[in-house]
Amino acid sequence: MKISAYLLIAFLLGAAAFRLSVELDQVSGFKITAWTTDHSADCGIVLTGGPGRVRDGFALLAQKQIKKLIISGVHPGAHLREIFPEWPLYGDLNEDDVILERRSGTTYGNAQQSLVLVEALHCKDAVLVTSGLHMYRARKTFESVFPSDFPMLYRSVQSGSIRLQFARRIMEAIKSIFYDLWVY
Repeated sequence: MKISAYLLIAFLLGAAAFRLSVELDQVSGFKITAWTTDHSADCGIVLTGGPGRVRDGFALLAQKQIKKLIISGVHPGAHLREIFPEWPLYGDLNEDDVILERRSGTTYGNAQQSLVLVEALHCKDAVLVTSGLHMYRARKTFESVFPSDFPMLYRSVQSGSIRLQFARRIMEAIKSIFYDLWVY
């Protein structure tokens, strides 16, 4: 009896380790595309939570690669100039072209709230901006929430150190497994 319990535990631990390694491979597989690819669409959706994302969204807007910028997951009390103090350096941007989405607190919430805004803005397509590490989970989540025929481009940016810390990759893989069970 004890041996079968130990075998079952060993099997479950082995299966969990295998699943984690597969997911770790997936989340680590996204290359940084902001340096190599020009993305143009009606709207840009930036997911807050890491350095470089908001700046990249504003660069898309300033370069007229997008018409509207949705910044998703903004703290309810934050103001545009606090989020992006470099605003004056980006030329003659119109504040009406930037929408601060303040209701979401998760990647799934980002997708749900962004869909409402994309529909209200009559966007025909969009560019999703997030870090390379977060892109796998964000992409799968947005694909599960947005209509399957909605054209979405994916722009991953460098967020933090180029050498990803192993702990951050493991945490993202665990979140991705959870989202796989709950969202995708």
